[in-house]
Amino acid sequence: MRGLKRGYVQIYTGNGKGKTTAALGQALRAAGSGLKTFIVQFMKDFQYVEVKSLQQLNDCIELERYGNDAFVFCKQPPDEKDIAAAKQALNRAREAMLSGKYDIVIVDEVCVAIYFTLLKTKEVLMLLEERPEAVELILTGRYCPSELIERADLVTEMIEIKHYYRKGILARKGIES
Repeated sequence: MRGLKRGYVQIYTGNGKGKTTAALGQALRAAGSGLKTFIVQFMKDFQYVEVKSLQQLNDCIELERYGNDAFVFCKQPPDEKDIAAAKQALNRAREAMLSGKYDIVIVDEVCVAIYFTLLKTKEVLMLLEERPEAVELILTGRYCPSELIERADLVTEMIEIKHYYRKGILARKGIES
């Protein structure tokens, strides 16, 4: 690792737009300072354009994606495969965090994974317990459990006040997708 003397735990949560965007912005800022970031995404297998952008920064930012959210849209509980993918993602985040190779580890949509019972809150609390002092750990997702909020050093809640989706405007390429 290159550079943080002290890392903290950040959480971006709430029902508003911008949680993943804020975390990715932190990774971009870190890359500009020569820091290395590892990102693990839960429940996101859609080919979002930020994945394409991050590939251009793969010397500073690594991204791995696990699982999808098909069960949510089908209004079904997660199956064994969904749960296994979430556990694999959490284990991969832990490995990266403990490897000494990364200054920042982003665990994107982990709060949503807890909400949909793919993970237990105590499993993520263990990740926080194991965090080396010089690693910044960033968690994102709606429905963040209060136990995680209590343990974090910085929590930002994105609150939707007004959104053009409510006027029927769909996701726009390069802006929301």
